[in-house]
Amino acid sequence: MQRFAAHEFLETQEALRSKHAGIEMHGLFAEMAQDPQLKNMIQNHQRLIMNAYQQGINLLMGKGVNITATPPMTQIRAAGQPTVGLNQPQMMAPNPHPTRLSDMTISTIMLNWHKAGSAIGMLWASECVDPQIRQYHVNGANLCQQMAYETWQYMNAKGFYQAPQLADHTMNTMINAYQQQPAMV
Repeated sequence: MQRFAAHEFLETQEALRSKHAGIEMHGLFAEMAQDPQLKNMIQNHQRLIMNAYQQGINLLMGKGVNITATPPMTQIRAAGQPTVGLNQPQMMAPNPHPTRLSDMTISTIMLNWHKAGSAIGMLWASECVDPQIRQYHVNGANLCQQMAYETWQYMNAKGFYQAPQLADHTMNTMINAYQQQPAMV
């Protein structure tokens, strides 16, 4: 049996529990999604999470897994250029008694889950002693940020997540507040 530091073993257990929950959550979301594009994205994310889950189990069981620095995400489906700026944003009132979640709610939960997974995965990686466990968490964090970006692209294209933009003069004022660093001699 491979020996791990207690904290990295416990953090990896937490990562596996999170992936376990994510697999089920994505399955439920795929059943509820109305938009075929969203459903396909959810199913792709679920497959990636299932692969990461199995890889983590194999790693802990010492089955000779080689964790490389390349995360398993193959592509982010570009939805064209992201739209920046607000275009008559409107939010529907939340439904406190739904029988089905809306595509906007599903994608919002996915986005926040992936963003949180990216942040905490990198935190866990920073605490690891074993290089393979460390890389496993780095890969998990990177996979989450890629899935978060893909989810955001979908939301942006559908108008669910509009990115506000500052006025040009405000951005220029803020940029011009910085000074160039003097050349090193």
